[in-house]
Amino acid sequence: MAVPARTLRPTPGQTVGPFFAYGVSYDRMHQVVDPYAPGAALLGGTVYDGAGAPVPDAFVEIFGADPDGRVPRERGAFRRDDHTFTGFGRAFTNDDGHYEFFTLEPGAATGRAAFFAAIVYARGLPDKLHTRIYLPDYEAALADDAFLASLSPGERASLIASRTPSGALQHDIRLQGEGETVFLDF
Repeated sequence: MAVPARTLRPTPGQTVGPFFAYGVSYDRMHQVVDPYAPGAALLGGTVYDGAGAPVPDAFVEIFGADPDGRVPRERGAFRRDDHTFTGFGRAFTNDDGHYEFFTLEPGAATGRAAFFAAIVYARGLPDKLHTRIYLPDYEAALADDAFLASLSPGERASLIASRTPSGALQHDIRLQGEGETVFLDF
């Protein structure tokens, strides 16, 4: 007797909110380095929804190379010891949708564009969103980056941070709609 073929339907994704802070927060998670450490830089921005409203209950994770362009392999991202650079940080958005990190600016090999890898989690998202935050300071490297070159000018702009007058990095993330941040298929 033949067994009929069964078709399984995929299970839908599950959104992360509103209780995702439980179990994912830890002390100084947004301080990849101490704010007063030599070379410390501020990276911040706002997460916006498709209507242009700030998202007050998202979180952003970043991972970046050290200033020499080396990818950190050290453990301890969840237990800050004030001297080990792991490159990883996590920040919740505040009521105004703002996030910020104290970190070191990543370096890159000659001719390569330096960037932070970033992941965004928010209510209503069935899965996390992967993107990049490029440093604005190396125009030649940005122009030569194969990934950035494959994008339209507006898409490129959604991935490149700006420098504030104080020297901090500013990068807003738009989840959808006009000016939507480019997200990577992962």
